[in-house]
Amino acid sequence: MTAPEGREAGGGQGRSPEHALRRLELTVVRRLDGLLHGQHQGLVPGAGSEIGDSRVYVPGEDDVRRMDWSVTARTTIPHVRDLVADRELETWVLADLSPSMDFGTAAMEKRDLVIAAVAAMGFLTSRIGDRFGAYVIHGDQVHRLPARTGRPAMYALLQTLLDAPRGMPAPGPTRLGEAIQLLAGARRKRGLRVVVSDFLDLGAGGDPAAEREWERPMRRLAARHQVLAVEVVDPRELELPDVGLVALTDPETGRTREIHLSPKIRRDYAEAAAAQREATRMAMRRCGAGHLVLRTDRDWVYDIAQYTLRHRRTAHLAGRHPTRRAGA
Repeated sequence: MTAPEGREAGGGQGRSPEHALRRLELTVVRRLDGLLHGQHQGLVPGAGSEIGDSRVYVPGEDDVRRMDWSVTARTTIPHVRDLVADRELETWVLADLSPSMDFGTAAMEKRDLVIAAVAAMGFLTSRIGDRFGAYVIHGDQVHRLPARTGRPAMYALLQTLLDAPRGMPAPGPTRLGEAIQLLAGARRKRGLRVVVSDFLDLGAGGDPAAEREWERPMRRLAARHQVLAVEVVDPRELELPDVGLVALTDPETGRTREIHLSPKIRRDYAEAAAAQREATRMAMRRCGAGHLVLRTDRDWVYDIAQYTLRHRRTAHLAGRHPTRRAGA
C-alpha cells in the first residue's frame, strides 16, 4: 500500500470524509472482491442450517463435535461434517478505538487500520444483504451501533468511527475482556464476530505467558460463533530506533518519561515485544479464534487477501484428500 492510500483509510488529509470513504470502498471492492464470498459455514446445527459434505478432519482446526462417525467408520479416516448456515449472516465487529490506537509511525495510524479492517469486512458482507453491526471501545465506554443492511448504513457506521474524538486519555486501562463479554451476551444469533484491537495487555502480574483477562470471554464467544481476531501492530511497538534520548508518552494515561535508547534497552525491548506477541498468538490459538495480523507499514489489503486464500487453500486440500483407502 502506498502512503496516500493509507492516509485516506482514516479519513484522508485534504479530502472530504465522504470522498475518503468512497475511495476506501473502491479499494476494498476492487482488490478483495470475491475473496470473502461463498457459503457461510455454520458451527453446529441450528434453525435453517443444512448438512453439507464430509471432509477429512484437520487436527487443531476442526471441532471434534462435528465428527462424521459413519464416514469415519467406513473409511477408517477421521472425517467431519460441514454445515451450511442460514443465507443471512449477522456480522458483529468489536472495534478498539482506545487511546493506544492514536499512534502510528508508518503509512497510517493504528486507528486508520482499525477502520480499514472494519470496512473490509463490512463492504464485502453488505454486498450480499447480510446485517452488519459494531461495538466500539472509546474511552471507558463501549458504544453499540445496531446491525443494519445496505451501503448507507455501512457509510454511517464508518463515519461514526471516523468522527470519534482522539487524544483523550482513558481513566483506566482498556477493558477488552468486558467488551468481548458484552458482545457475546448481547447477540445470541450465530454468525461472524470480529475483534479488532492491538491486544497490548499482559497477563496477571505482568507475565506475558499468563492468561489474559480477555481469554475466557473470547473462548465463550468462539464456542458459539465464528471468531476472527485482527491484531493491529505498528513497527515501533516491535523494536525501537537508534535515536538516543527520547520522550515516550503512554497514550492510555498521558504520562511522559524520558529514556535513553541504549543498545541494551533496545535489545531488551525487542525481546519483550516478541515474547508478548508470541503469547498473544498462543492465546488466540487456545481460544479457537482465527488470528490475522495487520501492520501499519504493510499493505493491509494484501494481508487480508493472503489470510483468506490461505484458509481456502487449506479447505481445498482437505477436500482433495482420498475419502477411502484401497480395498476399504
